[in-house]
Amino acid sequence: MLFMLGIILDVVAVIAVLVVLILIGTFVSIYNVLVTLSNNVKKAWADIDVLLEKRHDMLGKLMDTVSGYAKYERSVLTQVTKARTAWMGAQKGTVQNKIDASNQISTALKSIFAVAENYPDLKADNNFMQLQQAITEIESQIADRREFYNDAVNLFNIRIQQIPYTFFAGMLHYASQPLFQVPEEEKQDVKIRFDTGS
Repeated sequence: MLFMLGIILDVVAVIAVLVVLILIGTFVSIYNVLVTLSNNVKKAWADIDVLLEKRHDMLGKLMDTVSGYAKYERSVLTQVTKARTAWMGAQKGTVQNKIDASNQISTALKSIFAVAENYPDLKADNNFMQLQQAITEIESQIADRREFYNDAVNLFNIRIQQIPYTFFAGMLHYASQPLFQVPEEEKQDVKIRFDTGS
């Protein structure tokens, strides 16, 4: 009888150890998946952030070039100045703050390029043409990287909402990340009102 009890205790101990090992293995696996997905989101955003900063730096040069020609386009230049200020303020903010500020800059750039159509001398200015081409290339790169970022965010957001990941995501303080979407106003044609100030 004692022998049977010893065997039962050994079996129970082995089962308990196996259950603990399975639980630890599951936790480690889930943790690693969540860390990988979170780091993919961070990396994808870092790739975009570099381009956004580069575009912001070029925006100052573009404003200097445009302001000499389009001195009466105060509303457009004011819009660009507000967008640049928003970007600088968003630098220490959340990803969503940076996305919002970036969208303001994109809209402002669209306005600048639309205004430039009314100034043949500006359109012919070599410096303006180079800046416009460089910014257009950066915008294209941002659009490409936005797709990778949104894919990474989508995978992360789905995973942290699935069982059992959702329990661990809560414990690890992982929250849904924002998608980098193009605002509705950027999809619309730009309507320019020309100021006639002095």
